Amino acid sequence: MTELKFDEKGLIPVIVQDALTSEVLMMAYADREAYDKMLETRRTHFFSRSRQKLWMKGESSGHVQDIVSMQADCDGDCLLVRVRQTGVACHLERPSCFEEVLLGDLKGTSAILPELIRVIHDRKLNPKEGSYTSSLLSNEDRMLKKVVEEATEVALASKSADKRMQAWEVADLVYHLLVVLEGEDISLEQVYQMLWERRK
Repeated sequence: MTELKFDEKGLIPVIVQDALTSEVLMMAYADREAYDKMLETRRTHFFSRSRQKLWMKGESSGHVQDIVSMQADCDGDCLLVRVRQTGVACHLERPSCFEEVLLGDLKGTSAILPELIRVIHDRKLNPKEGSYTSSLLSNEDRMLKKVVEEATEVALASKSADKRMQAWEVADLVYHLLVVLEGEDISLEQVYQMLWERRK
């Protein structure tokens, strides 16, 4: 096992990531006590550099982070903690602390997936008139037929040389699959477990 390397102040950076979507939620520091608390409670604990004390994420807001896994980097001087987030991670009431884009843009990255999952979940909890997603979630037969239809369109588009059309149809299928996952209460965690079983 890698020996952890705490810096001269006794701290190690901790990157917190959503276990289901891989979205980076926040970054904080842990001292040895916070690290030990994470191992003991399986909830994130950090050391506040401004308050100079140990704290548990969500101790006042209720937005706790249940630890799914913890990894050290190859040098042992940084931790990656995957969590199940209750509520939001950011103190500004945002899902992630990393919202501001300083360079480039997020188009063409996987950043759309957690956002899309949140929108679909919200449409289930708060149906919106005129929303295509809400209409699918309210009609199981239509929702399931759309997956069959989109899968067929992916297969047909794959025979074409038009890469944009292929990507369009795959995006349609991914979206409709996400709607089915939400509509049928199938967890991404279960899907990932099945994929691990098939990994060869």
